[in-house]
Parts: sequence; structure tokens; C-alpha cells
Amino acid sequence: MTQHNEMEEDAKLVSCEKTGNGYLTQEEKEMAEMLTIQIHMMPKSESDPEALIKGTTTKSTGTPSKTKKGHLKKVDNIEQEGKWHSLSMNKRVPVNIDFQNITFSVAEGRCKKGYKTLLKGISGECRSGELTAIMGPSGAGKSTLMNILTGYRTSNVTGKILINDKARDLRTFRKMSCYIMQDDHLLQHLSVIEVMLVSANLKLPGSMKHHEKLSVIHEIMETLGLSECANTRTNLLSGGQRKRLCIAAELVNNPPVMFLDEPTSGLDSSSCYQCVSLLKSLAKGGRTIVCTIHQPSAKIFELFDKMYILAEGQCIYKGKTKSLIPFLKSQELECPPYHNPADFVIEAACGEHGDCLSKLICAIKDDKQELFQDCDVKPINSDNYSGLKALAVSNDLPNLRETDIIDVIYDTKVQINGGKDPDAEDTTLLAPHRHTFETSCWTQFCVLFVRTFLSIIRDRTLTLLRFLSCVAVGVLIGLLYLDIGNDASKVFNNCASLFFSLLFIMFTSLMPTVMTFPLEMTVFIREHLNYWYSLKSYYLAKTMADLPFQVVFPVIYAAITYWMTAQPNDAQTFLLFLAVIVLSALVSQSLGLLIAAGTSLEVAVFLGPITAIPILLFSGFFVNFDTIPWYLQWLSYLSFVRYSFEGILLTLYGNDRPPLDCSETEEGKRLTCMHYRDPKNILKDMDVEGRELYIDFLALLIFFVLLRLGAYLVLRWKLRMTK
Repeated sequence: MTQHNEMEEDAKLVSCEKTGNGYLTQEEKEMAEMLTIQIHMMPKSESDPEALIKGTTTKSTGTPSKTKKGHLKKVDNIEQEGKWHSLSMNKRVPVNIDFQNITFSVAEGRCKKGYKTLLKGISGECRSGELTAIMGPSGAGKSTLMNILTGYRTSNVTGKILINDKARDLRTFRKMSCYIMQDDHLLQHLSVIEVMLVSANLKLPGSMKHHEKLSVIHEIMETLGLSECANTRTNLLSGGQRKRLCIAAELVNNPPVMFLDEPTSGLDSSSCYQCVSLLKSLAKGGRTIVCTIHQPSAKIFELFDKMYILAEGQCIYKGKTKSLIPFLKSQELECPPYHNPADFVIEAACGEHGDCLSKLICAIKDDKQELFQDCDVKPINSDNYSGLKALAVSNDLPNLRETDIIDVIYDTKVQINGGKDPDAEDTTLLAPHRHTFETSCWTQFCVLFVRTFLSIIRDRTLTLLRFLSCVAVGVLIGLLYLDIGNDASKVFNNCASLFFSLLFIMFTSLMPTVMTFPLEMTVFIREHLNYWYSLKSYYLAKTMADLPFQVVFPVIYAAITYWMTAQPNDAQTFLLFLAVIVLSALVSQSLGLLIAAGTSLEVAVFLGPITAIPILLFSGFFVNFDTIPWYLQWLSYLSFVRYSFEGILLTLYGNDRPPLDCSETEEGKRLTCMHYRDPKNILKDMDVEGRELYIDFLALLIFFVLLRLGAYLVLRWKLRMTK
């Protein structure tokens, strides 16, 4: 009887913060119970990592099994084993973040002189084991503060940021933290399990065995409820699943610090609650989790441990969430009953309750909020698992909130480890000299090459449509210019077909890159800044994965048009023709990469065709070089199509080609036909006589190298501009 009373007291202690509208519905009870089971991870002997690859995942029932006495079975397992099963990942020490007197200014504009201050000397802290929310109206500086804390923005920033009371080393901090942005940018042609495998292969040590990585992936996906959609492509996931997948991919190496920008953006109320509840449980595992949020519901608001509220670039409250209302009341701002505190404080920040901003700012500077921070709930303290056992057998379980369950689980986890957070056991922060990535450049290249290759194959726009267009247009051009390649009377028609082939190859290589690469840029920036891989590994993998497709498709088109238009029946000439076409495709794709890397999608789609106009205009087909005014002739040397067209003419009509056929009988046309029977006359009239074919190949190679190098430098510049 005495033991039963102790259990009831423990249960009451956990639920002492319940409000009238804080109880769960039947569906939410089941979700909370399921979360209880998922947080207590299954032993490794019960997991089957290979099932993720085979597509056979264990389906969760969502309801914990119970013993005959009504105890949660998972609790009994913990009691019998005497240890806590957590994610099988490397451990890290708790990380506390302190920022002092942070000020950030931006230039007002090109025409105006001076700076506009967005953050005005704000200070605060983010503690391990707590879920901290940065809140405020639009334009208050939430995202700016988040970017400064993550290290994504360093220019024009003054103040101090301390990590565990030591000055922050930015590169080391970036390795131990992750930043999940507001938009859930994922490669849409990969499945969930493939995204997780890429993350594990890049973020976990190369010495770790494959089955160990699969075990980590399995546990994370089980915990975050992603196992049932393991083989679903990311473009078919719901908003909540996409958000959880972004979190899961960053959890692979168990970062002690997580930043999230508007994690509830675009989600319905149920998905929002699940997302924030997940963050709450992760924070209780010893992580430092900071997120920005615009205006949460009352139910989500109470999940946060601490709030940091901004208005006009200054702090108007920092401290525990439950202390917000008493603090506002002390400043003569009393929140009405049944009113959402988040709505009320946003209204106050916007000035809807009078001119109170200056008063709140002064109160924070005087640390008056500290008077309301000492109302903690007494933690469960016992030598055994009485707190968790009380929760299991308590009749109040159906009425407990999910956060209450998480609190008791975390308290029990600490008890089992002798009052010490197990996530901080036998760990040290990253050594200051360890600035390299977790895996070697070769490993990064291999993983990224396979990922990029799979994405290209599965992309219908980039692959299937392009293949069909090469075949269809090749056959159409072949039929239109059928058997004219050796006819002296149709030389200029043949030159037109050759130029159109270059035009087609140019645009089919340029435009797909222009349209798809800006979408990949957002994924690349997020992963690179979260220290997944280096820029050079990504860029080299991107180049090499694109290479087979940039060779195969032009060869298919060229082979169809070459033989249908009856060009010289010579193997050497055919191979040289293919070489020019392939080089032209590679240069065009490099130009598209340069344009896409430096601009947005909207600008790139417009700039691509516009850039092609002068390139085609000075190619030598529309205007001969001697006809171009002297002050514009230098532009002809900047047109790579000029060298491609010149190279094709030298390939087809050079190399001592035999005379062409002439079947014209009319006297006027026959004179022209007889003139062009000699291929040298064709080269002379096309203004390419005396040119060397190797010069054209060398020029195209130089264009390829320079454009690729330019795109790489633009990417480096863009990464720096994000800071």
C-alpha cells in the first residue's frame, strides 16, 4: 500500500503542470504511448538493418504491449536489463551556448550611405538538454540571430559567442552542430533509405562497418517514424515526413547542437505538434536545440523549455516558458484567461497593447526576468525506477501530456546512469585541430558520384526526355537533309544542317543544366555548410557523373544524322565528327553550369538563351569573319560555336577529301556545282581555308576548362556570400 502511494505521488509530481486544455485525445494518447516505446530503443538483437534495404520494415502498431499486471512491457525490459538503450551513435559532451552583446548591421543600399542595425546588442544563452525557441514578429531579427549563432553569417557582426565558456572556434563548432533550414530541400529522386545511407556514409567515420551504419540508420528511422516510408521517394513524402527526414539525416552523427529555422512552416497543426514534440524528446536526450518560430499555438508553446523573444532587434523576454506570463504581469501586461500567451506577447511586441516595448527592453537589461525563473518542478528522485513505474501503473496515464511522459523518461534515464547524462559519458569536444571532414575526399567523391548518377538516371526531364528528343530530332533532320552530304549542288544546305546540329546539341546540353542545377544548389549549400563534404569533392563528382550522359546523347544524335545525310563514309572522319560534337556538348553544359551556379532559377532560364545569341551570331555561319567590323571581330574569338563549326567543316571537307558528286544539268547551276566539287573551294568560301583542326580541338578544351573552373569559383564565391 505504501509503495502504491509513492507511485501515485510520483505520477502527481509529473502531472502537476497540467492545464484544463492540456489533456490528450484518444489518438494523441496512442501517439504519446508510442513515443514512450520509441524513445526506449530496442536492443540491437531485435533490429534487422537489412530489412531497410530489402524494403521489409517492421510495422509499428503504435500501442505499447502490456504485462498481465498492466505494466508497460518496455519498462519491465529496462528494469531487467538495468541500462538505457539509446541510439548507437558516438557520444558528445553537452554544449552550452552564450552570446553577449551581439550587434549586426547591413548597408542601407547602393545609393544611400550608412548602415541599418538589425540586432542591437542582445545577449542570451542556450543550454544543453533544453528546447529553446526564438520568437518574435516578422522583421524582428529571428532568422538573423539564428544565422549568427550557427556561424552562417559572420560579416558585420560584433559581440562574443562562447561555447562552454570558451571563445567559439567556428570550424570546430560547425562540425559539432547542424542547421536545418526552413525549406525542406531534398533530392527528389532519392528514396528515404538512400538519403539516410548517403548521410551515414558521409558523416560517420570510414572505419565504421557497413552493418553498424545500417544499425544506426535503422534506429533513427524507427525513432522518427520513417521506417514505413523507407523506400518512398522524397518528392512523394508529406510535409511532416520531409521535415523528420531532414532531422534524421542530421542525427546520424549525433550532433550535440541543432538549429532549426521555422521547423513548423508549411505543416498542419497535428504535424506541427509531432515535429516540436520530437525536438523536445531530442533535447531531453542532452542536446542543445534552438529553433525559430513565428507564432505557435498554445499547445506547442508549452512544449518549449525556454523562450527568447525579439522585437525590433532587441530582446523583450528571455527565460523559461512558464515564467513568461508572470513576467509580463509584472510589467503591467496581463494576459487574458484562455488567451494564447504566444499571441499575446506578439501583440505586445507589435504595439497593440500600448507603448510597452521600451519598458520590456529595460526590464530585460535590468535582468528582472530572473525573479521569475525559480519555479522549477521538483524532479523525481529515487534509487529505482519508481518514477517510470508510477507512470506505467498510474490511472492518470490517459490524461498525461506527451511532454510529461518525456520528462519522466529522461529523469529515469539520468537515474540509471547515477545522476549523469549518458549522452555526455566519456566524451570530449572536438579537438581544435580537427578541421577536416569525417570522411576522405575519395569516399566523398564515390558517395556523391553514385548519388548524382542515380538522380540523373531517374530524372525524366534530364534523361528520358533528352534521349527521346535526340532520337526524334535526329531522325527529322536526317529525313529533311537526306543524302545531301556528298552532293556538290547542296553544299550550303549541308552546312546549314551541320550548324543546326551544333545549335541543337548546344541547347540540349545548356538548358537542362540551367533548369536543374539551381534546385540542387540549395541542397548542396545546406549539406556543405553542415560539414557533409567539401566543395571540390561535390564538384568533381557532379562533373564525372554528368560526363557519360554528355557523351552518349550527342553520339546518338550525331550517329543518326551523320549516316542519314550521307556524310563521308570513313571511320576516321566519323570519329572526328563525333569528337567535335561531344566537345561542343561538354562546353555548352559547362556554360550552363556557370550560369546556373551564379544566378537563381528564374534568372538562369532567361540568361541561358540570351547568352547563346552572341555566341551563335559570331560563329561564322551568319557572318564571315572578314565581314565583321574590326571593332567587333574580337567577339568572334569568344564564341566556342565558331570553333565547333570550323572543326566540323575541316573534318568533313578537309583531309584531302575526294571531289563531290554533281548531278545538275542546268548550265547556271552546273557551274556552281562544278565549282564546289572541289572541297577546298567550300572551305575557302566558308572562310576556314588554311585553318588547323587541332587548333579548334585545343580551343574547345580551353573553353571547357575555363568554364568549369569559372563555375567552381562562382560556387566558392556563393558559399562565402552566404556568410
